[in-house]
Amino acid sequence: MTMSNEGEEAFGARLKAYEGLSAAVTGVGKDPVNVPMIRHWCEAMGDTHPAYTGPDAIAPPTMLQVWTMGGLSGRTGRTGAYDELLGLLDEAGCTSVVATDCEQEYLRPLRPGDEVTFDAVIESVSDRKRTKLGTGYFVTTRMDVRVDGEPVGTHRFRILKYAPARREPGGTRPRPVVNRDNAGFWEGVGRHRLLIQRCVGCGTLRLPWLPGCNACGSPKWDTVEASGEGTVYSYVVMHHPPFPAFEPPYAVGLIELAEGVRMVSNVIGVAPGKVRIGMPVRLAFVRYDEELELPVFRARDGEETR
Repeated sequence: MTMSNEGEEAFGARLKAYEGLSAAVTGVGKDPVNVPMIRHWCEAMGDTHPAYTGPDAIAPPTMLQVWTMGGLSGRTGRTGAYDELLGLLDEAGCTSVVATDCEQEYLRPLRPGDEVTFDAVIESVSDRKRTKLGTGYFVTTRMDVRVDGEPVGTHRFRILKYAPARREPGGTRPRPVVNRDNAGFWEGVGRHRLLIQRCVGCGTLRLPWLPGCNACGSPKWDTVEASGEGTVYSYVVMHHPPFPAFEPPYAVGLIELAEGVRMVSNVIGVAPGKVRIGMPVRLAFVRYDEELELPVFRARDGEETR
């Protein structure tokens, strides 16, 4: 993606003209807020908070976007401005897209039976940015969600539409983001120990590490060491896109540990195409370079066939 300064300014002005235009007008949720969907969400997230069950149940706040999604058949109320903007970026060579982040604001709880409507607007288009993925533009949309005309929440969603950078083979693996909430986990990895947080208040185990218990809200916790035994709960085999330091195909699994919590990691010791749900695996630690060692899971009694 190469432009002269004048061309870049003119193109940027064309993109900026989309700010404030509607991306969806009076969209209507395909289903009312309902108990089965709340239950599925809580089971998938491992969230057992009592506020989400019983006759006075509310929907988890983070489900805000769920009630606006259109499923496989698409979403009603969508306008052409957003598609035009993405098409303009495609023509400029920004043919790849990655979701970068979202922000939500909750104004009141949603309850079973609520009928959701929403409007969406293209809130901002950034100047051209250079990233490790490539050069492109950040596009932010804001969705305002309502019930009976009353605002109940706001959902901002940001993507990067970019021209993929040329990549040389090889390179080092991305480093994990270590912060005050998960530093103990990575210290354990350095000692070849997989540590699971345990709530002091109610005993609930959690992985990945969090600053508080999602079952009882207690901020106090200690740790238990995982036995290392587990099974493949779900998985995906990555073939594309190529990325430095990764050699496709490779298997990424959602591993259910014997202790009942789940974590995402690579599955090794078996051809990626032979990974299966329910396959027993065992914890291993693999050093990728002088500074990086990661917990992975090796198929038990498998053969390295890659």
